[in-house]
Amino acid sequence: MKRSTDRILTTHMGSLPRPDILADLLVAQAEGKPVDAARIPALTDEAMDLIVRRQLDSGIDVGNDGEMPRSTFFGYITGRMSGFGGQSKRRPILDMQQFPTWWQNYQARGVRRLNVYGFPAAIGPVRYESLDGARAELDAFAGALKRQTRRFAETFVTAVSPGFAACSLQNQHYDSHEAYVFALARALKQEYDFIVAQGHVLQIDSPDLGIERAGYFQDEPLPKFIEAMEMHVAALNEALADIPPERVRFHACWGNRDSPHVNDVPAPDVLPVCFQVKAGALCLPFANARHSHEIDAFRTQKLPDRMTLVCGVVESTHNYVEHPQVIAERLERAVRAVGDRERVMAGTDCGFGTIVGDTQVSEDVVWAKLEAMRDGAAIASKRLWG
Repeated sequence: MKRSTDRILTTHMGSLPRPDILADLLVAQAEGKPVDAARIPALTDEAMDLIVRRQLDSGIDVGNDGEMPRSTFFGYITGRMSGFGGQSKRRPILDMQQFPTWWQNYQARGVRRLNVYGFPAAIGPVRYESLDGARAELDAFAGALKRQTRRFAETFVTAVSPGFAACSLQNQHYDSHEAYVFALARALKQEYDFIVAQGHVLQIDSPDLGIERAGYFQDEPLPKFIEAMEMHVAALNEALADIPPERVRFHACWGNRDSPHVNDVPAPDVLPVCFQVKAGALCLPFANARHSHEIDAFRTQKLPDRMTLVCGVVESTHNYVEHPQVIAERLERAVRAVGDRERVMAGTDCGFGTIVGDTQVSEDVVWAKLEAMRDGAAIASKRLWG
């Protein structure tokens, strides 16, 4: 995995805006409506060509395929694995209960087209019958990379963690939550291994370490939540057993939504769990107004030597374009907290298309934000390296 050896490298957290025609098809498909699925591969190829070029234009060093063929960063596995059906019945997060007017207004804005609280559930043993879906996505990405004359410094591909998949695609089959999490880990291991075998860094998306304190585990005291997250990480580590840590980066967050976030678990409470992951990089969101101050936790809770911090310096739920000087200041603060300029990278707080059809941040603003991140990283690099 690349480190910032002579300047601050830039990356993002995976999902990027999809062209409207592809997004509309994926939304309809996720809702179970009849669609012309034969159109999706060609539209995906076109979208990947565009998304790879736009990342390179925006100065992204470590890029990906933007998750173009996926409806969500987690629900995609229901189309790649057997054992899913019916409907999950997710409890409203605490913000929805505590701020009903906000929730009503948020829904009225129409920024989220899919109901992510009613995705399929596990109704039988979960397993991959084949890796055709993953193979098709990575083949399309490889084609898009070959058609470019420029190259990323490194590429990454995202995959959901077993813990978050278990919370969002609920268990209606296994005897316990733990049994379900480990079953998902055994299945997802195949996709994880495949991604790394294709030459990409694997990014594990695991927002359960942040989101589920106010969601799935909202009735549990903090120690019980931490215990559950340690179990989630233990299952994940089993799935990562055959992958060198330096080929894995781990992304946790508190939910990619414009909400109050007053019930978020503080970062210092979950950092020890994050440090248990067999990964070479930890990706955390520190651009947002609720958690930006928590970057200083790394002064006392030292980042393991094997890990790089991908520090969120660009927010992913609002349309303010961060000034490059602000981004530079955030990166310099992260370097001071970590104590090593080479183990800090610039990133976004989360993805810009985690749920297909989302329009929290307008597409043109997304690219402006990434360009600002490039410029901010350059400013910080000049100050840090001279």
